[in-house]
Amino acid sequence: MAANRRPTLADVAREVGVSAKTVSRVLNEDGPASARTREKVLAAVAKLGFQPNLMARNIRVGGPDTTIGLVIPDLGNPFFGAVARSIEDTVRDRGLTLLMGSSADDPDRERALTDKFLARRVSILMVVPSLGADHSHLKSHRTAGLPVVFVDRPGAGLATDSVVSTNRAGAHEGVAHLIAHGHRRIGFIGDLPTKLYTRRERLAGYRAALQEAGLPYDRSLVTNAHDQHGASAATSQLLGLADPPTALFAGNNIVALGIIAELARSKRKDVAVVAFDDVELAEALEPALTVVAQDPEEIGRSAATTALARLDGDRSRARTITVPTRLIVRGSAERPAPVLQEA
Repeated sequence: MAANRRPTLADVAREVGVSAKTVSRVLNEDGPASARTREKVLAAVAKLGFQPNLMARNIRVGGPDTTIGLVIPDLGNPFFGAVARSIEDTVRDRGLTLLMGSSADDPDRERALTDKFLARRVSILMVVPSLGADHSHLKSHRTAGLPVVFVDRPGAGLATDSVVSTNRAGAHEGVAHLIAHGHRRIGFIGDLPTKLYTRRERLAGYRAALQEAGLPYDRSLVTNAHDQHGASAATSQLLGLADPPTALFAGNNIVALGIIAELARSKRKDVAVVAFDDVELAEALEPALTVVAQDPEEIGRSAATTALARLDGDRSRARTITVPTRLIVRGSAERPAPVLQEA
């Protein structure tokens, strides 16, 4: 066998001195083979380091693969990493392997990834939908029995299971917490694009908390950022207003990191902060960061158990599972608003 070439079924057959069909029967356990032949084939497989092409076999016999396809927006975002880890932990005992790809929140990339997963006949498909994506192309696959689950955001054009957080209620709770500590000028830095489901829901929660407290909605206090650098710039912009906010609400964990970095650079210790999503080492900050924490482990677990139930034959109506958020008070939001001096 030539160096730097992956061993094939034919290589194993030559090593043993039998036909490729005999090797296939042994490996797939789908035909007669003597104990001696089986022993020799498995020994040759170990010696040569042969790996069966499971995808090719599954396509040949018309069966599903033993994999789950998961499309997420960003492989580097710790929130989606935690969701994926929970999914993997939940399906491991079923002999399923998780495959992941990043869409970068691009609907075309998302479609290309889902098509690749479908081509290899994944047992389950999970997608964090990109804004503008049309999922109607998955209807025939779902009708044929493929479990399809949307994670973190609902999809479009397909009635199927979804698992989301209480985004609106969580943001409402975080902003109400700032208001309870005397803040009346509260900046909102949300994700981009502005029509993203989670961003819209969290902004709605922000507005509801203001309205409940009898405070006006000031568009000048609302801005957006898609990365840490943009969030730092947005923070600087808000704090530079003639009537700046005394508190900031971060629309996600990446935005929170940008806010923290800018406040540290500008030595602003007088601005209160609440973040939607927990942040690694949040308790090590000074003051520690108050957050509206999602539960990525439960989101992943719920998505996986729902998909497994579908795989086992559950044909009930599609449902949306909502996973609660919780406010974790650590100190950054509890700075009282400065008392205005009368002229």
